[in-house]
Amino acid sequence: MKALLLAAFALLLVPCHARDVLLHGKGRLVLWSDGEIKWEMPWGMIHDIHRGPDGQVFVQRKMREVCEIDPETKEVVWSYDASSNNGNGGKKIEVHAFQPLGYGKMMVAESGPGRIIEIDRDGKLLKEVKLKLDRPHPHRDTRLARKLENGNYLVCHEGDGVVREYGSDGKVVWEFPVPLFGREPKGGHGPEAFGNQAFCALRLKNGNTLVSTGNGHSVLEVTPGKEIVWKLEQSDLEGITLAWVTTLQVLSNGNYVIGNCHAGPGQPQLVEVDPKTRKVVWQMDEFERFGNDVSNSLVIVE
Repeated sequence: MKALLLAAFALLLVPCHARDVLLHGKGRLVLWSDGEIKWEMPWGMIHDIHRGPDGQVFVQRKMREVCEIDPETKEVVWSYDASSNNGNGGKKIEVHAFQPLGYGKMMVAESGPGRIIEIDRDGKLLKEVKLKLDRPHPHRDTRLARKLENGNYLVCHEGDGVVREYGSDGKVVWEFPVPLFGREPKGGHGPEAFGNQAFCALRLKNGNTLVSTGNGHSVLEVTPGKEIVWKLEQSDLEGITLAWVTTLQVLSNGNYVIGNCHAGPGQPQLVEVDPKTRKVVWQMDEFERFGNDVSNSLVIVE
């Protein structure tokens, strides 16, 4: 009896994490809640995802059109086709990142034309920032990009292997070449691959930048002076192998949610890590349900 009581007490000490996650997997958008699908609809591949204040979902369609979806009707209620607007007719273009800015404005990162634009609800061009590209390519110019509170833009350049911060005037004010750490690049998408194709960068409250290195299988915290002060590598988490590290999210409790794409069966697609202890406090392993290409996710209930 005493042993049973001790076991029960130990279970009470284990934190319970309820998580609602908006994600894409196996050709559909899904709202997942600890093992249950609350909402879903068919949708093609995406590389970015946002949720509006009224619950609306923002994603790309065919990697060129930014769409707003009403989750109740599952209908597209607004869209902007970057391939045919604001001077892009006939150009090779892909949209891998965008960001609702409020007041009906939208930021769109255009790979191919090599620029970030801001538009209004009618698609009118409000602002244009040209991007610095060492290896221009419509599929690899950018991955995620975010407008910062100071008005600058933080952009992951997948093809260049660099994170760059642009001022509102388009000048590069900071950049961080993602290191290979003395290793040779290796092709592929799974755990066996290797490279420096940065996917996501977030500016932390302390002024440092959190970077997911894509096929570098790692997460780095970098100071303004480009010093790596925190690092999570491929095999640092017990029982977990990081593959193509994609989305990053900092929760209100300070923990990091890390997207683990192309890791294969038996590996979680999402991992929540306490950065102080470097311990896993929650994970989502839904390989059978969502497959091996959960590239983007957003925790909406912490």
